[in-house]
Amino acid sequence: MHSSSAEWLPVASAPSDRELEVCVLDYDGMVHALMFPCHRDGAEWVDQAGSKHLDIQPTHWRRWMRPAN
Repeated sequence: MHSSSAEWLPVASAPSDRELEVCVLDYDGMVHALMFPCHRDGAEWVDQAGSKHLDIQPTHWRRWMRPAN
């Protein structure tokens, strides 16, 4: 499981030039972090691995830290 001690920042300040870990609200109103890196593409979000546009509205972000092998 991926985890980081970095502080979560408001999504409005998310950069578009790097991999990010993002938090989203699920259908039950629970906040959770996605398990894969994303990046911002204008107003949209993209799955870093597959370059698929995601139908998400993140609430917070932090820099993606690669899991230790």
